[in-house]
Amino acid sequence: MDLSYTPAEQGFRAEARAWLEAHVPKAPLRSFDTAEGAAEHRAWERILQGGGWAMVPWPVEYGGRGANLLQWLIFEEEYYRAGAPRRINQNGIFLLGPTIMEFGTPEQRARFLPKIASSEEVWAQGWSEPNAGSDMAAIQATARIDGDHYVLNGQKTWASRGAFADWLFGLFRTDPASERHKGLTFVLVPLDTQGVTVRPIAQLDGETGFAEVFFDDARVPVANRLGGEHKGWNVAMATAGFERGLMLRSPARFQETARKLVALYRENEASAPGGTREEVVRCWMHAEAYALDTYRTVSRLLGGGKIGFEASLNKIFWSELDVRMHETALRILGHRGDLLPEAPAAQGVGDWLDSYLFSLSGPIYAGTNEIQRNVIAERILGLPRSF
Repeated sequence: MDLSYTPAEQGFRAEARAWLEAHVPKAPLRSFDTAEGAAEHRAWERILQGGGWAMVPWPVEYGGRGANLLQWLIFEEEYYRAGAPRRINQNGIFLLGPTIMEFGTPEQRARFLPKIASSEEVWAQGWSEPNAGSDMAAIQATARIDGDHYVLNGQKTWASRGAFADWLFGLFRTDPASERHKGLTFVLVPLDTQGVTVRPIAQLDGETGFAEVFFDDARVPVANRLGGEHKGWNVAMATAGFERGLMLRSPARFQETARKLVALYRENEASAPGGTREEVVRCWMHAEAYALDTYRTVSRLLGGGKIGFEASLNKIFWSELDVRMHETALRILGHRGDLLPEAPAAQGVGDWLDSYLFSLSGPIYAGTNEIQRNVIAERILGLPRSF
């Protein structure tokens, strides 16, 4: 692997850094899990789009910059270095967008991709149901053909970004006689459709990062189907590959956390518990290792390869690394680790507690790590199923 950057790549980095330094908001935006914060983040996405940085690896005609995946990694490094806002439309730009690129018709690409890139339309993820969480093949929500429309009935829960999204993508059972992963279809649903009810779900911090969505004879055009009838499982697995393997969690996110962890340790070295130094070093090394592995994956993709079942390895690695880094930070902070930044005794504690609480969801979303270990055992190691 050649780890040196070409002059063109170095120029791309310099351009991205200069633009971000000039445009990233000086004060943090409010949480996008609030109505006010969601509006602020949408406004930021419009600024990104105006500068041509909303989704750098997408074709220009779809709202992108026409850059390659290596340049995307470079941009992500600069994005996190600049302390830029989190991406409110991550479900759209990192998950659904690449899926539409692969499975969408030309009309669907032209219709949806530019508005995803600009976040004019924000997307919610509609996988889970009350009886179908990690076991996504147990989906019961239905889509019945009626002329040129589907009639949707059922419920989705834990819909990420659902409280403030415009659209939802999800799986619906279109063959009532089917079981498990067969007979499912991938459907794109506008959330303002008559018969769709969105109810926000409060998180630990009281903010509404999720929603439950109910469908009562909601009519959606068949043209909103992505991929073939009853072929939704294959489409969803491609989306899950993007979620677990590359796009959703770029290595820059974890490298930035590791750098902050090192700085936190240096500021509190005198009071840090024994063994903390070694754990901080280990976290930093693992963040760098994940970055190098991602560069290897991108090199393979640029050479015509695809992301396979190793996406499950990636997902376990980055999600458990994220938890470990934040647990280490809280140990360094001691009693201050239980405080919010605004607490009088916080003394510059930062957002470690809030980020720690979010990190706990990492081993659950995108398919629980228990499920990912089953995938690794069966599909990579070739081990037999236990019954």
